[in-house]
Formats: sequence, C-alpha cells, structure tokens
Amino acid sequence: MTALVGRARWLPRIAAGPAAGTWVALGLVVLLAAAIVSARGGDYLTQANVLNMLSRSSALGIVAVGQTIAILAGSLDLSVAYLIGLSSLIAAEVMAGDPAMIVPGVLAVLAASALVGLVNGLVITKLHVNAFIATLGVGLVIKGILESRYQGPAGSVPVLFQRLGYDRIGPIPVSVLLMLAVAGAAALFLQRTRLGHHVYAVGGNVEVARVSGVPTSRTTVLAHVLCSLCAGLAGLYLASRLGAGAPYVGTDGGYDLESIAAVVLGGTVLAGGRGGVGGTVAGVLLLAVLDNLFDQLVLDAFFKDVVRGAVIILAVAVYARRQLRARAQRAVRVPR
Repeated sequence: MTALVGRARWLPRIAAGPAAGTWVALGLVVLLAAAIVSARGGDYLTQANVLNMLSRSSALGIVAVGQTIAILAGSLDLSVAYLIGLSSLIAAEVMAGDPAMIVPGVLAVLAASALVGLVNGLVITKLHVNAFIATLGVGLVIKGILESRYQGPAGSVPVLFQRLGYDRIGPIPVSVLLMLAVAGAAALFLQRTRLGHHVYAVGGNVEVARVSGVPTSRTTVLAHVLCSLCAGLAGLYLASRLGAGAPYVGTDGGYDLESIAAVVLGGTVLAGGRGGVGGTVAGVLLLAVLDNLFDQLVLDAFFKDVVRGAVIILAVAVYARRQLRARAQRAVRVPR
C-alpha cells in the first residue's frame, strides 16, 4: 500500500502535460476567433462577450468536473443529463418560491444526486455491469420518471436563490466562481488526498490497484457519487437561471456527451488513470469559445456540430500520437 501511495504522488504531474497543451490550444483559438470577428467589423474580446461565454459555460463546467472524476476512475456517467433535469425539479418543488426552503431544497437535491451516484456505482461494482450500460440504464429510469410526472416546467425558486444565476461579485458572475470552486475542490481532492490517488490507481489498472490494497469497488462508487453531486449542483444552478424546474433542461443542453467531450478535449484518457481537472476546465472554455464564435458568425447548426466533432477528433488524435511517440522512445531507452 505504501508503494502505491508513493507511486501516486507523481500522478498529478502526468495530468499537467495534456492540461498545458489544452490551455495553449484555447489561447490560439481565442486569438483566431478575435481575428475573425474583427475582420467582420466586430469586437470579440469585450467584457460583455467574455462574461457571456463564462456564464454559458458554468453548468457544463460543473458537470464536466464530475465527469472527469468518473472517467479518471476508468468509468463514465451517461445519466448526468437526466439527473440535472430531476435536480432542477426537486429544487423548484421543495423551495416552492419560499426563501426559507432554500437550504432544504439544496439538501434534497444533494441527497437525491448522491443516491443516484450510489446506485450507479453499486450497479457497476456489485452487478458487474459495464459503466456505459449501467449509467445509461439509470438515466433511462430517471427519464421515465420525468416523462410520467412532468409535461413541462414545474415549481418555482425564490428570487433570492435566482441571484446564484444572475448576480456578480465585481465583474465576475457568481456562477463562474461556483464552477471554479468546484473545479478547485476536485483538483485538491485528486492531487492531495489518498482517495484521489486511489481514483488514479483504479483508472490506471484496476487489478494492480486491487492487489496493492486499494478498495477498488469503494473508489468506483465514490467517483460516481461525486460525479452525480456535480450534476446536482448544475441542476441547482440551472433552476436558479430558469426560476423553475425543467425536466428536459439537461438533455436539451446535451450535458452528458458535452461533458465527456470537454473531458477528452482536456487530455483525460477515456480508459482512465491519466488527466486532470485543469485540462477539463480548458476544454469547457474551448467549447464555449467555439460556440460563441459560431453564434457571432451566425453559422448553421449542422456546420457547428461538424466543426465541434472535428475539433474533438483532432485533439484526441494529436494526444494519442504523442502518447505513442513517448512509448516508442521509452521502449528504445530500455536496455536489452
């Protein structure tokens, strides 16, 4: 166990490479976007436009941070989009427009989210169901509940709670600070705690982690609980923006696949064990910059999806090529 923990100390340094590359790519895309918009007579890097991009990326950023933890553990979660809708409805119906019910509403959302994450984790670890199928199945159960009980928006959140979605501290939206706080907490968890090191170990090689004394099942369950909690926080934020709960707010935003795309763009390997939250935040901002650029250029929705898909494929291909080259160099250095 001691050897494993010692080995885990260099795992955060593995994550630094892809994250740094994604931040560089983000900077280049921002400069390119600014040049394109300026050539058309606009101004891309205004404070209003930058804050708009950050606000629109907050919900995705929160979800993607949780998705990062699940993927690092060698899993993933396709139920987050449905859970976001459910969370927004729980919050709106418990609060019912009453400021005194804000805390109970938030606690109810977090409890329900943790329960969904626990179910996801137990189905994967105890029933040995593939994570893709398990989380998709749980998501479809939530979808059935939503469709049977709701035809549209329901409940209401008090005006005080709506300040989460619209207020600023100085020039920075509160929602952006929330996203950064979640990302910072996740980064500290992964890099500075034993449980965080266990997440990397399980994602890197579950059998090696098991024989080294890591509680692999418990780690996978914990990763899914944390992922679902992030989805619940995103649901709370979206409820504050809408003023009510909306059953399809998560699926309409495509937060399941979008969050996975942001994680992959950030350099986290889908097989698990390599990556980090810093790259995910850069990936979220990269998607936000592209979306904002497409909106300003008034491009066709189909073309937007084509470009976004091409960017994701290119990013993964470049990173995979770098990994293959690094392995080849290590193989050459190994003495025969």
